[in-house]
Amino acid sequence: MAFNALSPEAPPLGGAAILRQRWSEVSFVHWRVDPGVVEPYMPPGCSPDVLDGSSWVGLIGFQMSKSSFLGGPAIPWLGDFPEVNVRLYSIDEHGRRGVVFRSLEASHLIPVLVARAAFGLRYQWASMKIRQHQGEVEYTTRRHGQRAAASTLRVRPGPQSKADTDLAQDPVASFLTSRWGFHERHLGRTLYCRNSHEPWPLQPAELTHLEDGLLAAAGFDGLSTRAPDSVLYAPEVTTVFAAPQRAPRPGPPEPRG
Repeated sequence: MAFNALSPEAPPLGGAAILRQRWSEVSFVHWRVDPGVVEPYMPPGCSPDVLDGSSWVGLIGFQMSKSSFLGGPAIPWLGDFPEVNVRLYSIDEHGRRGVVFRSLEASHLIPVLVARAAFGLRYQWASMKIRQHQGEVEYTTRRHGQRAAASTLRVRPGPQSKADTDLAQDPVASFLTSRWGFHERHLGRTLYCRNSHEPWPLQPAELTHLEDGLLAAAGFDGLSTRAPDSVLYAPEVTTVFAAPQRAPRPGPPEPRG
């Protein structure tokens, strides 16, 4: 049975929540690409997820805060920082849809090291800032030790009243934001980690400025020079994650008769 990841309502988490976070000031900037462009970056057992013949590359900026583990209190010094990630869209052999992260910039070194060791996620330590000015949200990041992997992304959110009308039924918005999990290759196996949160309070948005090297560093040189095909914004959601599920290791080949 295919896993339906395209509903704005999250399916059951499928296990105990091990991590809770608030994501705020979230901007989604996306480009359509041929599925063959992202195919080489899919973990084993996954393929590009496709809508209307296209897959997508996303540049996502947000503020992470109020992180807590196993139902404990929030730890501001550990889980409160900006993030900008480059992500792709995947579907695995079991029909489970998710995202694949090509890179994740974060300004705190300890979470970067923990996420890389525990989940294999491609977190990168960076100098980062989010600011709001005259109705726009700006995300700036520069990766330590790799100055070309930098980005200045500025988005102007549209009227929030549009969220419940135009975007609620938009299949592209649903495809890009209602994912409910990520796929990652770690320690020789592909894992799938589920998350759950309230439906995104999406607003239309306009990209007003982009000077970006993150997409090129992730393998998509030249993409940032094109106008994006989708720009969305959401003020805030609170999300929880379950423990990752690992695909079984392949067994020995069956003997031939």
